[in-house]
Amino acid sequence: MALIQIVEYDNKIDPANVFAWRYVDQKNPAKSDEIGNWTQLIVQESQEAILFRDGQALDSFGPGRHTLSTDNIPILRKLLNLPTGGETPFKASIWYINKLHVLDVKWGTLHPLQLRDPEYKIPIPVRAYGQFGVRIDDARKFLVKLVGVRPMLNRDILAESFRGLILNRIGDLIASYLVKKKINIFEVSAWLGDMADESLQRLKPVFDDYGIEVVNFYVGSVNVPEDDPAVVEIRKALSDRARMEVVGYDYRQMRSFDAMEKLAESGGSGGGNPMMGAGLGLGVGMGAGGAFGQMAGQMAQNFGIQHTPTPSEEDGKKCPSCGKPYKEGARFCADCGKPLAAVCPKCNATVEQAARFCPSCGATLQKICSCGAIVPPGAAFCSSCGKKSE
Repeated sequence: MALIQIVEYDNKIDPANVFAWRYVDQKNPAKSDEIGNWTQLIVQESQEAILFRDGQALDSFGPGRHTLSTDNIPILRKLLNLPTGGETPFKASIWYINKLHVLDVKWGTLHPLQLRDPEYKIPIPVRAYGQFGVRIDDARKFLVKLVGVRPMLNRDILAESFRGLILNRIGDLIASYLVKKKINIFEVSAWLGDMADESLQRLKPVFDDYGIEVVNFYVGSVNVPEDDPAVVEIRKALSDRARMEVVGYDYRQMRSFDAMEKLAESGGSGGGNPMMGAGLGLGVGMGAGGAFGQMAGQMAQNFGIQHTPTPSEEDGKKCPSCGKPYKEGARFCADCGKPLAAVCPKCNATVEQAARFCPSCGATLQKICSCGAIVPPGAAFCSSCGKKSE
C-alpha cells in the first residue's frame, strides 16, 4: 500500500471562495485518507490544517511544513495502538481551513417582506439586500458543526446555510424601524448605517456558535417594487401632500379647488363670478365660512377671472358686516364670507336676519345674530360673539 509523501492544498481551488476543503490525492483519490508515518504536510499562510479520524479532530497545524507521525500525534498513537517507529499507514482525513477575511458574502431577500407602512397603514412589499464579511475563528467548531461530511464548503453554501437566520433577524429589524420607530419606507435609507450596526450585534453570537467571526455587516438597500399598486398609491399621496405644503392648503381644499377649476373651464352658470359662487358653495359645505370665501376669491383672481358687479349690487344691496355689495339671492358675502340672510327651517325660503316669522309659510323663526350664529329664544346675548340680542 503506497504511502502519501506530501500533502498540500490544491492551488486550483480559490481560497477566497472556499472556506474548508478536504484533501484529495489527485493521483489516487480512493487512498486520500491513508496517511503514512513521516508524511509531509504543507500549510500555507492564512490556512490551518486539521487531522480528523472517526469524526474526531486529533490535532491542528498552522502555516509551515509538518511531519505526520504517530510519534508526534499522541492521540493518534493511542487510537491506533501502533508500536514506536511503526511504518503502517493509518486512516485519517486532512482538512484545510482558509482563515482569510472574506468581506463580500452576499445576502438578500428571496421574496419581499409584507410590512405595513406606518403613516398610511397600507401593506407594502419590502426588499432588502447587502453583504457581510466573515473569518473562520475556531476551525474545529466550524468543521464539526457546519461542514460535517461535505467535501468542501464555499461562500455559496455558507450564505445559503445562514440565509434564513439573517433574513429573520433583518426582517424583525426592518419591521421595528417601520412600525415601532414610525419611519416611512421612502425615508429608511437614512437609517441603513444604524440598521447595519444593529444587525451585526444581533448576528455575532449566532455565528460565534459555529466558529465564525462576523467581521462586518452592510445593509445595501431597503426598498419596494416601483410597480406595486400600494407603492404607487403611497407615492402619489406623498407627491400630493408635498405640493399642498408648498402652496399652503390641505386635502379638502385641494379637492374644492379642483371642482372650481372645472367650473371655470366650463364657464359656470348664471352671471357674475362663477369661481366665487363655486368657492362659497364648497366652502360652506365644508364649514370653512368666511376664510374659505376669501381664499376662493383669491383663487379666482389667480385664475384670471374678474368679478363683474351685477345690477343688484349697483343698486346698493350691501353686506351688513363688511359693507361690500353682493349679488341678489346670495346667502353669504363674497368678500368676508359672513351670512347675508337666514333660511326658514320649514320651507327653506330665504328671509331677512331680523325676521321673526317666515314670509312664505309663516313659521316662527329663531333669531340670527349678525355674526351668523343662532340665538335661542329668550337669550339676551349671542353666545358666539357676545353681541346683545335685538
